Amino acid sequence: MFTRSSQKPQNRIDTLVGADTVIKGDIGFSGGLRVDGVIIGNVRESGPKPGALVLSEQGRIEGAISVSHAVINGTVMGPVAAAEYVELQAKSRVTGDVSYKTLEMHIGAVVEGKLIYRHEQTLVATERQD
Repeated sequence: MFTRSSQKPQNRIDTLVGADTVIKGDIGFSGGLRVDGVIIGNVRESGPKPGALVLSEQGRIEGAISVSHAVINGTVMGPVAAAEYVELQAKSRVTGDVSYKTLEMHIGAVVEGKLIYRHEQTLVATERQD
């Protein structure tokens, strides 16, 4: 009787970018990605199933993020687009717009940009433009 249409993200991490790691270039991933280091480039989910991006407190991404689920506690310099869910934890700092279907924002999180709600029609229109 009560069902959710969205798929839950997986709980496991398939890929880890370590604390002392700096990656320059775009990243496409499937499953779960945890970033403790630095990525200078765009981060995009590329698998057929919804995955999850976890950005730790010491992590930083300089580029656009496009994923199903994002949990952010570090620094993002670029727009964040989540098809399903964004959690901005207390230490998160985002310089750029955040588009989401579901948003959880903790006390202390900072967004220097717009918060944009994405409903189903917006998602379909946006995906056709890509």
